[in-house]
Amino acid sequence: MKYFLAAVISSVLLLGCSKSNSTMELSGEVFGLKKGTLFLQKIKDSSFVTIDSMKVDGDANFHFSANMESPEVFYLTMQFQDSLKTQKRVPFFAEAGEITLTSKLKNFEIESKVSGSENHQKWEEYQALMKRYNNKKLEVIEAYYNALKDGNDSLAQSIAKQQEKLISSSYLATINFAKNHNDLEIAPYLMITEVADANPKFQDTIYNLLAQKVKDSKYGKQMESFIKNRKEN
Repeated sequence: MKYFLAAVISSVLLLGCSKSNSTMELSGEVFGLKKGTLFLQKIKDSSFVTIDSMKVDGDANFHFSANMESPEVFYLTMQFQDSLKTQKRVPFFAEAGEITLTSKLKNFEIESKVSGSENHQKWEEYQALMKRYNNKKLEVIEAYYNALKDGNDSLAQSIAKQQEKLISSSYLATINFAKNHNDLEIAPYLMITEVADANPKFQDTIYNLLAQKVKDSKYGKQMESFIKNRKEN
């Protein structure tokens, strides 16, 4: 009898762990929000799909649960009570476990803070890296148009070449970032969303370097299909 009870207890524990290991528990607060609705959403077939929602009436603390087959980008969407059309979204890289997301009503999309997701942490590091490239691109674009304005064609051509090199550098930075984080789902996500038109050899190289669990993830499978379709076409 005691062996039977031990087996039952072990089975219950295993089921509990399995559920926990595949569930995201998202909690947090939107400071300043008094009336409205919060949605947990993700993209499916190019459209936003609502997984769960809650109405806010004075207390903007929220908690959502979602089953996770693998890490992927989700959205916390805020909709004001007096407007069915005005929605603001905060993207975050969701994964199983406890994740905390906080933001503010006034600057909902730019003052969000996310903790508890390793993929999201790396996504923020990547965004900080790209911000430096984007700022440099803006400087180069301004210099290019100033050269055209002044009628300095030779300088404009030189700046245009500089701009091309900068774009190539940002692509290589993205590919290198994916290479250095090939054990996380952020790697295939960046390859198919940020540098989809990169040289096919880079796509092949990064895919082959991915950890098996990443290859088996949503974005890993999408990357595999993307590479296959690109070769066929």
